[in-house]
Amino acid sequence: MANSRLDPDSESVFPREVGLFTDFYSEKSRFCFCGHELSITQNFGSRLGVAARVWDAALSLCNYFESQNVDFRGKKVIELGAGTGIVGILAALQGGDVTITDLPLALEQIQGNVQANVPAGVPAQVCALSWGIDQHVFPGNYDLVLGSDIVYLEPTFPLLLRTLQHLCGPHGTIYLASKMREEHGTENFFQHLLPQHFQLELAQRDEDENVNIYRARHRETSPA
Repeated sequence: MANSRLDPDSESVFPREVGLFTDFYSEKSRFCFCGHELSITQNFGSRLGVAARVWDAALSLCNYFESQNVDFRGKKVIELGAGTGIVGILAALQGGDVTITDLPLALEQIQGNVQANVPAGVPAQVCALSWGIDQHVFPGNYDLVLGSDIVYLEPTFPLLLRTLQHLCGPHGTIYLASKMREEHGTENFFQHLLPQHFQLELAQRDEDENVNIYRARHRETSPA
């Protein structure tokens, strides 16, 4: 059984009651960005772990796209470590040709959210992608590479770097939103590792949520 609610802040004891008897429950929340009302299901439990929920960094990135009027029309877009898929879904609704990726265990949740939010005919495909392993199955010419809260496990940093290098086209742009968790090496990734391979700039800082949004391009590409 699943719990559906319209407001993520509304009161409901049902999920907590379910949690006493099972490690799984679903929760549905609604968000509004760029004039689109998104209905996002989060499947909490040990199987999905951190992939289950909509993280602050994803909401910050969606807000950034709205406030900066980032143009997705006609752009080839890929989202990494999508979790719920909310960022890629917004990009698709804004006119992007979007591929939403994560590890295989998260794909069912993403596919359900895509089906609930993206009209038929809008290009939004869901695919498995393991960083540093099968990125070469994907083309290397994406206009936009997106990620939110995917920089938190130091052993994956070299894998993520190789994946970003392959996926981002020569004139492409990477947007990464991240909670700046010192204990997870996040700051080291952005201050020392990513700048070795990309021209990097801090696009936005949210002090309240401790979320940074970075924009990166290949070094030979001049900023637009």
